[in-house]
Amino acid sequence: MLATLSSRRDFSGEWIFERKLDGVRALAVRENGRVLLLSRGGNRLNETYPEIVEALAAQTCTDFTVDGEIVAFSRGRTDFARLQRRMGLTRRRDIDASGVAVTYYLFDLLRLEGTDTRQLPLRTRKSLLRRALAFRAPLRMSTHRNEGGAELLAESCARGWEGLIAKRANSRYQPRRSPDWLKLKCSREQEFVVGGFTEPAGSRAGLGALLLGYYEGDKLRYAGKAGTGFDHRMLTYLRDRLDDLSLATSPFADRVREPRAHWAKPELVGQIAFTEWTRDGMLRHPRFLGLRDDKAARDVVRERPVA
Repeated sequence: MLATLSSRRDFSGEWIFERKLDGVRALAVRENGRVLLLSRGGNRLNETYPEIVEALAAQTCTDFTVDGEIVAFSRGRTDFARLQRRMGLTRRRDIDASGVAVTYYLFDLLRLEGTDTRQLPLRTRKSLLRRALAFRAPLRMSTHRNEGGAELLAESCARGWEGLIAKRANSRYQPRRSPDWLKLKCSREQEFVVGGFTEPAGSRAGLGALLLGYYEGDKLRYAGKAGTGFDHRMLTYLRDRLDDLSLATSPFADRVREPRAHWAKPELVGQIAFTEWTRDGMLRHPRFLGLRDDKAARDVVRERPVA
């Protein structure tokens, strides 16, 4: 179940509010003596986050499906760029060498002891989840507030959070994007498709900027370029990946006025922070946060807040 971006700030008592986490969404299934950890796109994550699999396998409850977010912390805040250093690693020695500890925040229960719980109200699902599992590191229960709105969002932003997720307390779990879950963001960010890059200047390695877009029907619309937010390792890694995806012509439906641009098959998805959209549909001050392997490029569209 996915949340809808919203500009709404006034809520009745039928809503609850959770912290918006800056990580990777994951479902965990335990049944028949096995644990399976899955990304939003259905990819197996067991080898990348073995400590989470071990913690779920150690539970007294042996039959469940849960939903949550895998995060890494930096100075008390969830940090997607730090989590990026763990994403894709599968060898235990590489995981240990990364030095990145992860936490799996659980916020929903889809199945318990052979019973499908998705049609139960959210409050009931969260209550069952709290009682079904033991929450010790690296597992945590995502707590919630029963009241919220503009003041709670302002407080969250002041603490350096990403924002809030407002959820209708009696909502059922639906495997789609729903107005029963709303994203209330402190800053603007979303996924964008990488359709090319520019050459680096001076002593910079790898590339200068990523050329970004989103899908509007079958057309990849150009949204601008992001040239900040990279470290040396990411710059060289992205150049290698994009060289492998090289295209002779632009994948964008719009004209891109970048001299000597390099084009790439639109397969990579990046998380991008920005201040606003310009009137001509370009991103203002975009900044690269990391790659996402949990969302297909064709699913990336421009997020428009609902009231």
